[in-house]
Amino acid sequence: MSRLTDMDTISPFDRMSPKKKSHGSAIDIHVEYDRKDSATSGTTSASSPRMSPCSVESGSPYLLRKVSGDRRSVRPGAPSEPNEYNFNYHKRGLFLIINNKNFHPSTGQVTREGTNVDAERLEERFQDLGFEVRRYNDVASAKITKIMYDASEYDHSDCDCFGCAILSHGIEGRIYTTDGILPLEMLIVPFKGERCPTLVGKPKLFFLQACRGITYEASIDLTDSVSDRSGYSEDFESGVHPLRKIPVEADFLFSYSTVPGCYSWRNNQDGSWFIQALCIVLENYGPKMELLHMLTQVNRIVTYEFESCTDDEFTENIKQMPCIVSMLTRYVYFRPKKPDIRD
Repeated sequence: MSRLTDMDTISPFDRMSPKKKSHGSAIDIHVEYDRKDSATSGTTSASSPRMSPCSVESGSPYLLRKVSGDRRSVRPGAPSEPNEYNFNYHKRGLFLIINNKNFHPSTGQVTREGTNVDAERLEERFQDLGFEVRRYNDVASAKITKIMYDASEYDHSDCDCFGCAILSHGIEGRIYTTDGILPLEMLIVPFKGERCPTLVGKPKLFFLQACRGITYEASIDLTDSVSDRSGYSEDFESGVHPLRKIPVEADFLFSYSTVPGCYSWRNNQDGSWFIQALCIVLENYGPKMELLHMLTQVNRIVTYEFESCTDDEFTENIKQMPCIVSMLTRYVYFRPKKPDIRD
């Protein structure tokens, strides 16, 4: 049972409906052909003819294909497993932590006690996964905008992916800085395809510990559960085309601490429920479990293992439900880098 004395929330009079989004556009992405190691086989595999998107034959680019060759000799930038993102680059990538604890009185926000514990744990966990972690404390509006645009202009060509964690107060669609409030979209736009070409086709991962409204999460008693263990595993041959168009919104993942409209809970000594659970899962499964599977574990831990314990009857025994919004197009694995990867 976790005892709470503070919440990442704001006044109900500051709520604002999210704005409608314009239609997405597409960008071109170059995909390399799969090639067998010439030292092993002396041959090169050719791409298959272009198939119709509605095709269900084994030549469809949407189906899995077999992989051959010595995995240890994969060159940086070469295609990885067909259903996984290519994580064969030299660097894991940049990971930003925006940690806002103190706020100007004009914002009406209280100090976020316990957030430094969250930031320290995140820094350790993502360093363990191979990221170059940059932590920023108590960031104002102008500075956070500059941080995001500078990061988008960084050369990510030799990186697997990009990540960012934002720890602050908030409401739906907006994040508090130390001196104001910004639309979340403003912090995401710099990393979209047309603005950040070196991250095209690579995962952009955002973890957001902040309230998304003023509503408490309702709960019910669980009396029974159903487990669906159905599934299948099949391998298919397929070709890879040298040029494809993908939406600029592709390859983003947003892992929210709570569902839209609800509070996000934080303990003054132990940190937030969401970040506690995330760091536990990353520590135990980070190098071996697929990312969305890990985030499902986080959902379960927060859902079943945490409950508010306060002196206020109105906020006693309140639950929380994290929320995953994924535009990823492949699986994400943070496997350790192999020392013998070569150019």
